[in-house]
Amino acid sequence: MGVGKGTTARAFSNEYGTYIIDTDDLIESKENKEVKKIFAKYGEDYFREQEQTTADWIESCVTGTFISCGGGFYKVNNLKKLGTVVLLDASFEWIYNRLKSAKNSEAKLAKRPLFSDEKKVKALYKERKKAYKALADVVVDVEGLTLDEQIAFIAKKCKV
Repeated sequence: MGVGKGTTARAFSNEYGTYIIDTDDLIESKENKEVKKIFAKYGEDYFREQEQTTADWIESCVTGTFISCGGGFYKVNNLKKLGTVVLLDASFEWIYNRLKSAKNSEAKLAKRPLFSDEKKVKALYKERKKAYKALADVVVDVEGLTLDEQIAFIAKKCKV
């Protein structure tokens, strides 16, 4: 959450000519609501159900596409069937500073409803990091890399 998955996916697409989809964007489109409004109206459990529905659709209908997954997408039961799982890895502090120092930091933080409580989101970060590391086929430490270096590393590891 907030590590730059969308930014990296768009850069990868531009460099290598791949299609990209973002699972949060797909859900927002299907629901005709922003993620934060889905959370507010229906709750997190409902949103997680929509993530599973999205993963099922991707598994049956999508190939040859770079998929940027929402931060909680690791809970879908068919993640490994969707393709190579790439983890963009960074410390919580780096992610939080990245969001807070962005030009549109208020919007970036507001878009992430789980970031409203720093203590809670730190615990969530630890839980997710451990789970994603267990699922990842490729781990990219983004803290020391430029965006170009990140996408080159991913391309090499994924043999693009």
